Amino acid sequence: MKHPFEHQDAVLTLPDQHLHYRVYRNRGALSSRRLLLIHGAGVAGEDTWHMLTACLNHWSEILVPDLRGTGHSHFPDHQEHAFDVHELVNDMGVLVDHLGWWQFDLGGYSLGGLVSMLLKQRYPDRVGKQFLLESAVLDRPDWQSTVELRQRYSEAAVHLRSVDREQGIRQFLNTISPNRRVSEQADAAAVSRLARRPLGFAHSLDAVTAAINSIDRNALVAAQGDVSSFIGGQSVELMHQLHLSLAERMPNWHYFMVSGTDHSLPFQKPRQIARIMGAELERYLDAV
Repeated sequence: MKHPFEHQDAVLTLPDQHLHYRVYRNRGALSSRRLLLIHGAGVAGEDTWHMLTACLNHWSEILVPDLRGTGHSHFPDHQEHAFDVHELVNDMGVLVDHLGWWQFDLGGYSLGGLVSMLLKQRYPDRVGKQFLLESAVLDRPDWQSTVELRQRYSEAAVHLRSVDREQGIRQFLNTISPNRRVSEQADAAAVSRLARRPLGFAHSLDAVTAAINSIDRNALVAAQGDVSSFIGGQSVELMHQLHLSLAERMPNWHYFMVSGTDHSLPFQKPRQIARIMGAELERYLDAV
């Protein structure tokens, strides 16, 4: 699919990382606002957001980086090394500083949702409207259940470091989307996406597991701005319960169930999500 917006790829050279990113520019946008979109574990920025960004008409510039361990970002020695979520947040902070993005909206998917929330917590005055797609650490209402769930992802990471990498990927899919409609074609596509940099994928899973031990989830949620949260209709009921409860007790939290999909929602329902994102931005702007 040819993208309707012009775009430019570039690399920001950091001391321990060559950080690849793409900037989409929509000259016919409905506003001059900017949007940073942060992808999840294992699948690069362009692959995650390509179809969704093509449907976004409210932002004049959209920034899509590749996090460490994915896409075209790499360590100087081109080897895979461990990292933590705070390094990912640091990378994003340096990148928006480099581009002179002093005000921007923010979206994050899965691991990218956690990075987004930490970025908002660090730069509360720079981030405007927020969008979260099944953000990591917002999996279950009960914190202990969330911690136990991350241990299952760590087990998948062990397989990703072995010769049986496909088993690790399928274990990850079964853990994160247990209610998905299994089809050989869909699973083959997901496995193909996640197998491109299996060690980087494993490091991403471990980064979230490690973060569980240091993050105060209640404080992190309290630090967020106006959030539109998207959960796949086929995702586990406990996740829906958590986000519904957040929306009921927090006036800044807006929960959307995306029918007909699971954790793969940005790949399966990009047009629907993009349409809601545009409407949510308009609501947000009317209120400020």
